[in-house]
Amino acid sequence: MYETTYHRPSSVDEAAALIAKDSEAKYLAGGHTLIPVMKARLASPTAVIDIGRIPALIGVELSGDTLTIKAATTYHTIMTNADVKKAIPAIAHLTSVLGDPMVRARGTIGGSIANNDPAADYPAAVLALGATIKTNKRSIAADDFFKGLFTTALQDGELITAVSFPIPAKAGYAKMRHPASRFALTGVFVAQTKGGDVRVAATGASQNGVMRVPEIEKALKANWSAAALDSIKLGAGGMIADIHGSAEYRANLVKVMAQRAVG
Repeated sequence: MYETTYHRPSSVDEAAALIAKDSEAKYLAGGHTLIPVMKARLASPTAVIDIGRIPALIGVELSGDTLTIKAATTYHTIMTNADVKKAIPAIAHLTSVLGDPMVRARGTIGGSIANNDPAADYPAAVLALGATIKTNKRSIAADDFFKGLFTTALQDGELITAVSFPIPAKAGYAKMRHPASRFALTGVFVAQTKGGDVRVAATGASQNGVMRVPEIEKALKANWSAAALDSIKLGAGGMIADIHGSAEYRANLVKVMAQRAVG
């Protein structure tokens, strides 16, 4: 690790002011992305701004047809929260199969979506549910937020403050986990809106990060059942191919995980 300065601001405004003074500084929440790359000397921020204990960034709110999860809320809190279980149980389930107890104790929803890591779980939920990402500067629709592998619409110094999810009529999540890391070799989140539209998003499959799956969306809109996907065959173009599986394997996993998510 290179030498760095550690800050622990008590408010969003204080955090934003700190990063405005230092373009080489980085925000830190759970630390599951930033700390490993710093330890490997792949990143050397001049300062680390710890936002994990800012009160305004922690908590869950259920209001009408919207569930809002603040950015520094830990996975464990989300997984065990009564409002999450009541409004969108698929999010509670997604969190329960994410990482291990130590990861769930420290990881945060804001940190999970900020990088568009191709194997992260939460981007699939955010995109499939058509969530809105709120920052200290603006609100960004999920369809406009994820821009490609490790790339989002966030501007330099912009801080995610919360994610607001419209409550769906139905939703589910299933993933094939790597047995050691528990990252998603492929994970699929399916959601049916109260208006009858269907959105499906897959993580761990595409070379560009999280992606919508229109073929599956169309089939499930016509018939919300696992059997409706039996004849679907997705192309392997743009899918991840690595030591864990070929592009064709990932394409088939998207279909299989979607069927399991529907139940």
